[in-house]
Amino acid sequence: MATTQPQTLVRTGDPVDAQIPDAITPAHPEPGLVDALALGALFADELIVATARDTHEAFARRTFDLLTGTSPFGRVTRGIHDAVAGTVYRGLSLGLQGAATGLSKVGATGVGPRLDASPQGRVLQSAVNGLIGERLKEEHPHLALTMTIRVDGRAVRPDPAELEVAFPEATDKVVVFLHGLGEHEGHWNTRAAEMGGTYGSRLAESDGWTPVFLRVNTGLSVAENGVALTALLQELTESWPVRVGRIALVGHSMGGLIIRAGCAVTTEHERSWRDVLTDVVTLGTPHLGADLALGVSHGSRFLALLPEIAGFGRILEHRSSGIRDLERGLPDLPPMEGVRYRLVSAALGSERSPVGAVFGDLLVRRASATGLRRSLRLFPDADVLHVANAGHFALLNHPEVDDALVGWLA
Repeated sequence: MATTQPQTLVRTGDPVDAQIPDAITPAHPEPGLVDALALGALFADELIVATARDTHEAFARRTFDLLTGTSPFGRVTRGIHDAVAGTVYRGLSLGLQGAATGLSKVGATGVGPRLDASPQGRVLQSAVNGLIGERLKEEHPHLALTMTIRVDGRAVRPDPAELEVAFPEATDKVVVFLHGLGEHEGHWNTRAAEMGGTYGSRLAESDGWTPVFLRVNTGLSVAENGVALTALLQELTESWPVRVGRIALVGHSMGGLIIRAGCAVTTEHERSWRDVLTDVVTLGTPHLGADLALGVSHGSRFLALLPEIAGFGRILEHRSSGIRDLERGLPDLPPMEGVRYRLVSAALGSERSPVGAVFGDLLVRRASATGLRRSLRLFPDADVLHVANAGHFALLNHPEVDDALVGWLA
């Protein structure tokens, strides 16, 4: 088996060799509400208290410099102020750190509801992983998500026995769905009652596809998730109840970038999942970057210019590698040969509305979702669908996209 190359190579468009891990879903205690409270206390100290302290100190320093200069009275007054303020902030910090330690110990006993046991808990865990997922993996691994197959919210390991039970009506056509930043697989059920189902259910009914939904730690880098996706799809292909004849990948937002990064990973297998991949569909994916993510990056640098507001910039600097990858997208990664690409964009307002042209779907503009910028045409042979009068999250279950998917994957 080949060794893993540096993840930065995924951005160059060159294939990356990946060592398929023996277990991509290591067992760990399921995190609960108490664990989330412990993390909240820890970050309240690190972000809220620290930001308030640094901002207070910066304003106080400037004020004392202006009003008292270096006079003896000023030095005494400043010393008293600093001592009192320092004591207050240290007390708050120690209190929150103590609470975090205590709650962590209680959480380790399994007390309280599990996050995965409720829709609200799943939303919370997925959102936090999107914001700081890389740090969770390094410092709080019991709270970090791993890439897993999910059926009715339950994790399914990619081995023959579990897959056969989880997919009793498995067919040779597998369509895999990857959600976007801070989401989880349940987001594909958006408006399911109103729409009469989901993309997955309708593809199953119309043409015999078996839908497979993944849950991803979207705070990890796109490159790292791409390697994990390749590993998971290879195990899925080898362990599927029937011989896989065709695979289609559908990604919403960041999910589309992860799919493209996964397609750039090469492995040494006699029969690779890549051999049966026929279609890649991206929905509102920032192939050329997202303005909002780029704005956050510029904002953090601007805030760092003044000590009085630098603390707020440090809050933005805590954003995950996954969020940082949205700033640029994957403009240097070419499409995989022999695979049909289908690109869906959306925008507020009508087809020619200036609002839609400026704001796109509120998160991703049309040019980025379709890989077009000046002389750059990232997907020259792709089928493109533009959905007017729709926001970013409407693409999770939209009638126009539904009709297109059924036609594309026929």
